[in-house]
Amino acid sequence: MLKAVIFDMDGVIIDSEPMHRKAYLDMFDEVGIEVSNEMYESFTGQSTLNICRRLCDHFSLKETPETLVTLKRKHYKQFFNTNSDLALIDGVLDLIKNYYENGLTLILGSSASMSGINMIFERFDLNQYFKTKLSGADLKQSKPHPEIFEKAAEASGYGRNECIVIEDSTNGIAAAKSAGIYCVGYDSFHSKNQDYSKADKVINDFKEIFFEKISEDFKKVSPQ
Repeated sequence: MLKAVIFDMDGVIIDSEPMHRKAYLDMFDEVGIEVSNEMYESFTGQSTLNICRRLCDHFSLKETPETLVTLKRKHYKQFFNTNSDLALIDGVLDLIKNYYENGLTLILGSSASMSGINMIFERFDLNQYFKTKLSGADLKQSKPHPEIFEKAAEASGYGRNECIVIEDSTNGIAAAKSAGIYCVGYDSFHSKNQDYSKADKVINDFKEIFFEKISEDFKKVSPQ
């Protein structure tokens, strides 16, 4: 029986990709590197620190990965504080409330920093619905490694066979499946060039996975 839902944040709860992209581009300019679109898209779902480690290795930068992280977060915070148009992704608040009202335990498992997570959750008053929040920046491994979803399932208090993950990225879906958790791939115009082939169910509208519908789908693959 379905007991818990683990949400990714960027691309699922909030369309923060434009802010992240601007912050990264400003950081790239600051350290004098040119990152191809292909390389940038491969970052989706990974922690900022791991991305910055890749950049330092690839471009043989004199700066440390930690320095790059600080620069990127500086630009992100500036943009966040001045972006009055920032909004939740269409339908996700209704989905969150639907799950919460039906007694599901909600966990956030995001590669974003905890400071970035808290900025979003406080701005949109989401803390009331979630049991806990996990940041990939606080973990040893980054998506596609399953660590964050293994720990998220543990934090829910339920078995992995009682959880689902909602993800929008190739790396996130791979992480969920490596953790042995049912994964819904959210394929929207916010997510560019991601691979959903490993997801158990692919959607483009959150109404497709409201409680009654996802519960029925989940029973088919996890018989009681």
